[in-house]
Amino acid sequence: MSAEDQSAPGQHEVVAYDRGAAIEQSDAFENPGLPPHRPRQTDLHPHKERRAERQVVGWFLASIIGSVLAIVAYIAVPIELGNMASVRLNNLFLGLAIALGLLGIGFGGMHWARQLMSSHEVVEERHPSRGSEQTRARAVEIFQLGDEESGFSRRSLIRNTLIGAVALLPLPAVVLFRDLAPAQDAAEAIAHTMWRPGSRLALDPSGSPIRAADVTIGSAFHVIPEELASIGHNEGYLDQKALAAVLLVRVPTDRLKIAPGREDWSYDGIVAYSKICTHVGCPVALYEQQTHHLLCPCHQSTFDVTEHAKVVFGPAKRPLPQLPITVDDEGYLVARRDFTEPIGASFFERLHHVDEEAHIPLSAAETETRA
Repeated sequence: MSAEDQSAPGQHEVVAYDRGAAIEQSDAFENPGLPPHRPRQTDLHPHKERRAERQVVGWFLASIIGSVLAIVAYIAVPIELGNMASVRLNNLFLGLAIALGLLGIGFGGMHWARQLMSSHEVVEERHPSRGSEQTRARAVEIFQLGDEESGFSRRSLIRNTLIGAVALLPLPAVVLFRDLAPAQDAAEAIAHTMWRPGSRLALDPSGSPIRAADVTIGSAFHVIPEELASIGHNEGYLDQKALAAVLLVRVPTDRLKIAPGREDWSYDGIVAYSKICTHVGCPVALYEQQTHHLLCPCHQSTFDVTEHAKVVFGPAKRPLPQLPITVDDEGYLVARRDFTEPIGASFFERLHHVDEEAHIPLSAAETETRA
């Protein structure tokens, strides 16, 4: 037996091929093309086409009726203060009517596309975003062809009912959102709070007045006007609290950087700032004792308590409004006056509601202009 016959089983002879003579085989799939077009019943029978058109019109008319009913339901079934049954009924009828308005447009558009628009499948090759003049002219032709195939210009009844449904659909939202605004001017509504000269600073939510001696260095108190406790929830308690909420902090007096004109706005290192962030109105409720920084948890705007709540980080563009405070004859902390500028997020009309005499901006170029 030769040495080649004695080789271990499993060993095979390796055959070398000339790569120059190899033929490259493509593994790409053959384009199967588009399936043959199958006409629909509406393509074959004119009476079924007219019936589908009436159905589309019916859905659009239902949307119009739903939009009108939403406004009627909002007015006819008002929400009565303290009556939860009226809230449920208002939400029920309002939700059903708005759902009818939305579904009418959705179902009508789907039925139109499936039964009446052209159903031929086409393939459009990709092309550069800016085509030649011939390509642009061809695009106009395709648009006109699409209009012709969809029947948008030709089917005037469908077109007009669709326009009516789309035009009326936003009206319920306009009525609802407009009614959410206060009866008075919106800017004027937030330009002033409950703080008055002599209003005692009270703990939130107990309403207990705060003595200056009880505020230790490094402590932070959530504060409301003492008069707020006399307002019931049905009389705007939450609205007034949202405007007048204050954060009270005490820092070493040698750390305070007092701007000219604000020498009497603090008392023995105790300062009070609006709790409402000047970015989008979130509650600034996190206090860091070592750095004396206030942090808004929503978008991480950071304010320096030692320098009139100046913005040191984050998207806020102006400091927190400061509440001028002092103490009364009994040692309780009281407000000297209301805020000298509107609290909360910046808005275009804010500067028209700033007390020019009492408001001392930290940096006019940095706060007022950017606000």
